[in-house]
Amino acid sequence: MKESLIGLVMLASAATAGECPPVPDHSVDLARLVEEVRQARDAGAAQAVVGEMWTLWTDAPDDLAQAALDHGIYMRDRRDFAGALAEFDWLVGYCPDYAEGYNQRAFAHFLRRDFEAALPDLTRALELNPTHLGALSGRAMTLIALGREAEAQADLRVAVGLNPWLPERRLLQDTDGAPLAGESDL
Repeated sequence: MKESLIGLVMLASAATAGECPPVPDHSVDLARLVEEVRQARDAGAAQAVVGEMWTLWTDAPDDLAQAALDHGIYMRDRRDFAGALAEFDWLVGYCPDYAEGYNQRAFAHFLRRDFEAALPDLTRALELNPTHLGALSGRAMTLIALGREAEAQADLRVAVGLNPWLPERRLLQDTDGAPLAGESDL
């Protein structure tokens, strides 16, 4: 009931919402964090830096967009995919230049195993933010699920180039399809 009430309040607020303000520009901070994660001494240190990245990626353009994002994530985490998708649909309609709206909608589709629906959202998120590690690794995992291994490997290589400690690095393959990482690398 609480989730439904919050959703109704969001829809009522959306009806009176104007245009989405510009997306916060975190490019300088994100570039610094990419360098930090590349230089991280271990996976734990890298994960702390990636956590800082997520704080910036999930910084929505205004309070209304932030509420939609937060509520969509809340609903997705409770496996209310229909409710989450409604929030994310509204968010990308309101803020079409905000990469995280697309990324989160893609993740909801991915969890529903609707990989075809996830792929365009991940591609759009990456058009808006090419170094978004979550979208890069998410698109790689989506492409793997769709049987498009060569494209997935290309995305994984870009993602591991940004974060050598990325957990999905274990899925990297050489040109013959053999895994690159040995057990001791994981």
